[in-house]
Amino acid sequence: MSAPYVPNQPPPREPCNRYLGHTALREAVAREGAAWAEEELLAAGAELGTLEWAARGDAANRNPPRLLLLDRGGERLDDFEFHPAWHDCLGWLKRMGLAGALWADPRPGAHVRRAALFQLFAEVECGSLCPTTMTHAATPLIRSDARLATPWHALLAAPEHDPRRVAIHHKRGALIGMGMTERQGGSDVRANITQAAPTDDGGYRLDGHKWFLSVPVSDAFLVTAQAPGGISCFFVPRLTEDGAHNGLCIVRAKDKLGDRSNASAEVQFHAAHGLLIGEEGRGLATILEVANHTRRDCALGSTGIGRAALAEALHHARLRSAFGKPLADQPLMTNVLADLALEVEGQVALAMYVAGLVDRAADDEEAAMLARLLTPAAKYWICKRTPAIVAEAMEVVGGNGYVEDGPLPRLYRQAPLNSIWEGAGNIMCLDVLRVLAREPRAKAVLFTALGETVGRSIDFDDAFSRLATGLVPDNEVGEVDARRLVECIAELAAASRLLSDGATPVAHAWCASRLADNATRTFGTLPPASPFTLILDRATP
Repeated sequence: MSAPYVPNQPPPREPCNRYLGHTALREAVAREGAAWAEEELLAAGAELGTLEWAARGDAANRNPPRLLLLDRGGERLDDFEFHPAWHDCLGWLKRMGLAGALWADPRPGAHVRRAALFQLFAEVECGSLCPTTMTHAATPLIRSDARLATPWHALLAAPEHDPRRVAIHHKRGALIGMGMTERQGGSDVRANITQAAPTDDGGYRLDGHKWFLSVPVSDAFLVTAQAPGGISCFFVPRLTEDGAHNGLCIVRAKDKLGDRSNASAEVQFHAAHGLLIGEEGRGLATILEVANHTRRDCALGSTGIGRAALAEALHHARLRSAFGKPLADQPLMTNVLADLALEVEGQVALAMYVAGLVDRAADDEEAAMLARLLTPAAKYWICKRTPAIVAEAMEVVGGNGYVEDGPLPRLYRQAPLNSIWEGAGNIMCLDVLRVLAREPRAKAVLFTALGETVGRSIDFDDAFSRLATGLVPDNEVGEVDARRLVECIAELAAASRLLSDGATPVAHAWCASRLADNATRTFGTLPPASPFTLILDRATP
């Protein structure tokens, strides 16, 4: 028997173009130097906005990977079986060049193009972005090693996802995973006790344990271990060149809060063969090169999650009525929605700004320094704010937003991950302090960049002055106040990019609500004179 008709029930969202209706992202793409990719991004936005892609993202997470430790004869497999939707996701990401291909053709604006696509896909499915990120981040390091030229360089840039468990020379594409974390150390990689002993063939034998190995079905891994010269980084293939087991044994799958589509595992290395990447004892420096890229993707992924949650809240509030008119037209709800939309505006502006800096870094020393400083700041601020965005969007939708029929519970479980992964909040803040302390010109470069928009907003100018006062050469910020400093840097950088398009009403509203002395952190507290209609029109999916 069918349920009786009940009015005032918002239907599921119709297909949409995720890029066309995302004004903040489109403006950021043009601002940061990738206007040439507009046609491709529009096509990708239309494709990812279909019901078919929404169903794939849902299916990949409702059907998590199944651990296959042994085959029927008792031989070790150390494998996972994934839902076909997972492979569809990785196929799209590889085909679009998000997992390794950029480094083979780093044209101007390439990082901005990739950043936009990464955000759009994060609205659909986030678990598959983990191997995408690690492969992208590890590729330049691998490309710098001539020993891996055949076949790894070509396979990382290849536009194909090849999930087969076969020797690397038979593959059509490759993915890279990572293994850093151990039980006794966590974020302190220096505390690793996994051992790496040199072998007669110029390689190393790895023996030890990793509490987390990200994407254990990857074709190879970057792994940290103690070599005779100290903590070092190693390239460890999953299989030997003839397709045999390379001593990587899965202990158990990790039962995670979110990221359900993706496999993570606790593993042991038993005489695994690896190649030293970089120098012995320089493993931390080597991994930091990779982490700069993965951390930027954390910020991009969180920005996409926030945008997806906002879109759900807007859809519900426009089609659900209460007290005689749509929720979106109720003044207090209007304020909440506009505040959420402003938050996403700032996240997009900052994340895309950093991507643009990376594009310019090869030829611009100051852009490279600013990217090094703003990467951990952006990861800290964006990833910290995103769980609050999703929680507020869930509240907008109400009880229906809290049940698994819709996308918000999955977004809510996913939202904290990027703040934990690749260095938690305190690690990011310490990283910002290190850059400021070790790079004599970092402060000047930061002030020059932010100073370009001084004079366009009183609230911005006041916050800029407070930052300048706090960062004078003789007044170094201590660790205890590092979070306040990093938040200030991130918010000023976001405001600066919004103001770079002129003193627009949206930029002014962002500065007044985020930078003013009386600014709060509760959504729905925009000043009564805020341009609510303009803000919400820009955010309409």
